[in-house]
Amino acid sequence: MLIAFAGITVLMLLFMITFLKINPFVSIIIASTSLGLMTGMPLNKVIDSIQSGMGTTLGFIAIVLGIGAMLGKMLEESGGAERIAKTLIGAFGDSNIHWAMMFVGVVVGLPVFFQVGFVLLIPIVFTIVKESKQSLLKVGLPLVSGLSVVHGLVPPHPAVMTAVDICKANVGKTILYAIVVGLPSAIIAGPVFGSFVSGKMPHFGVPKQFAHQVNTNRAEHEMPGFGISFITILLPVLLMLLGTSADLLLAPATPWFVFYKFVGSPFMALLLALLFSFFSFGLNRNLKLRQIGRLCDRSLAPMTGILLIIGGGGAFNKVMQDSGVNAEIVRMASALQLSPIVLTWTIAAIIRVATGSPTVSMMAAAGIVAPMIANHPTVAPEIIVLALGSGALVLSHVNCSGFWIVKEYFGMTVAETLKTWTVMVTILGTCGLLFTMLLANLVK
Repeated sequence: MLIAFAGITVLMLLFMITFLKINPFVSIIIASTSLGLMTGMPLNKVIDSIQSGMGTTLGFIAIVLGIGAMLGKMLEESGGAERIAKTLIGAFGDSNIHWAMMFVGVVVGLPVFFQVGFVLLIPIVFTIVKESKQSLLKVGLPLVSGLSVVHGLVPPHPAVMTAVDICKANVGKTILYAIVVGLPSAIIAGPVFGSFVSGKMPHFGVPKQFAHQVNTNRAEHEMPGFGISFITILLPVLLMLLGTSADLLLAPATPWFVFYKFVGSPFMALLLALLFSFFSFGLNRNLKLRQIGRLCDRSLAPMTGILLIIGGGGAFNKVMQDSGVNAEIVRMASALQLSPIVLTWTIAAIIRVATGSPTVSMMAAAGIVAPMIANHPTVAPEIIVLALGSGALVLSHVNCSGFWIVKEYFGMTVAETLKTWTVMVTILGTCGLLFTMLLANLVK
């Protein structure tokens, strides 16, 4: 009955978001409350679980999200993202432009959310499409593939960092494993599938409503250099890898070990990268500190809704845990002898289809499957995180904000978006599962 109640709650959540158009945060809180009541939790315990789950989640993730938003804003306003894109495109050439755009999505998507990276880079895609006369699908799908894979698999994105925290995974190992799994998945879902589907639907050019963005590129002197831009974006990842290296190379009692772990923590790595961006993207570009402060202020307002959704996901996790639903799922899964990797992917995929949010699905599924790690010590927690991220990418449809963003900017109908974007992310998530399972056999 506990699992039946959870299933009813997920269906109710889907109905509220998709058909009633209720705000996702409000829908998640209603669903969390309903699940607590249906499972017989005391009324005061339902409230306590929601508050505790939301507070605990935001206590960890709000810092990552806030600093990441400011770093992304510095990247956008300085022209650093455009510089990186142009340099990579020049290196790949016109005939391999779709490969370049996938790598652009991967690199630029590291410090920013999918929506931010997409809106930031789509004018460059439009320019390439107009100049090369290639299909928008062939150039654009590899970009969104690269953005999606780092959003779902690679720290320091908030959902991945939350899953890392819940599963007690190592951040550095997760980054390394995510690159091994994510790059081939993005290649298959992006350049390979994009080239195929553009041959079936070759008529896509720049939509008329966005044609004005084609001529908005910055002049050369208005953008920072490629090297400084690339270093700034990769700095938080490099610092977190430095923290991980301390576990392998240094004794825990040494001062250098403590220092490496300090600068390699997600919070400090992002903070140091942000401070560095104030110089590389700000002071070095003749911006005043007052102007940099205004940019940071403007970056935080759009994050309010995302923070609430993330907090709501944490509340839902806590109610599922306190109501006994998680324990029942783990018990049944153990009795059926299912692969923990496949089970993790499936749970994340089901919640993704229900809620439309990779962030919510990763967090909710992480709370469910985390107890399984103790029962399967041979499966590394980093592998579980990758399975969560892969499952959270599949089957984006009408309840997903990314679905509508891609639809509008690509000038497609709902049916065309289902045939292209939805298929692309499903390929991405499925390949992610297959490569994760292969990697699990190598890291035992």
